[in-house]
Amino acid sequence: MPETEVNPTISKSTGLPRKRFYRARAHSNPLSDSHFPVPISPSHVEYSLHYPHFFPSSIQADSSRKIKFADIGCGFGGLLISLSTMFPETLMIGMELRDKVSEYVKERISSLRVAHPGQYQNVSVVRTNSMKYIPNYFEKGQLSKMFFLFPDPHFKEKNHRRRVISPFLLDEYAYTLEVGGIIYTITDVEELGEWMKSCLENHPMFESLTDEELEADPVVKLLSSATEEGQKVARNGGQTFQAVYRRIVLSDQTS
Repeated sequence: MPETEVNPTISKSTGLPRKRFYRARAHSNPLSDSHFPVPISPSHVEYSLHYPHFFPSSIQADSSRKIKFADIGCGFGGLLISLSTMFPETLMIGMELRDKVSEYVKERISSLRVAHPGQYQNVSVVRTNSMKYIPNYFEKGQLSKMFFLFPDPHFKEKNHRRRVISPFLLDEYAYTLEVGGIIYTITDVEELGEWMKSCLENHPMFESLTDEELEADPVVKLLSSATEEGQKVARNGGQTFQAVYRRIVLSDQTS
């Protein structure tokens, strides 16, 4: 009998994919043209491919169940995996531009579903450019949480337009977030941290959470510990700078 073929990309001990086979550059240019399928509208997102446990056929039977959490630039998926068990009934998705990295997250989720039947069915990943295609995936007011963890700092001033937090892009994020929805950001680059906080502070549709609210939110504790990048910063004794803001209604809309 032929020997069982061994997949070298999968760890024998954990059954999970090995990161060293999926390494890529730390960041990609979000303004470059990449070729991957993009739904023409949120109603064309194929939920049955991402969440077969909840949508066993291509017909979206439960139209009331939508993706509620989006991890923008999800990296190797550490935050998503932690959130999946914390909010098992909430659909969430990671959006990652790098091909190898998104493929790793996909394999990681598949392996976890096999190893833990009934778990991790609410999490998925898609390779896409979130700076271009957010409106293709999410309806107005659909999301309750968005995450921007350790994004590319784009240090040069001429490249600041590539930053994933900007006044223009915050308009799109405000559109897709429900009133009361939360944006979570964190970085180990102080200048970028100040930039993201300033953009959010000056946007009329966001307000910062109070210290008491930050302390009470269990998700905040994951920002610096759940991702590979956050763990690396912690090992090196580095600082992190976070900004957590709530989507609000424009004051002139409440009168």
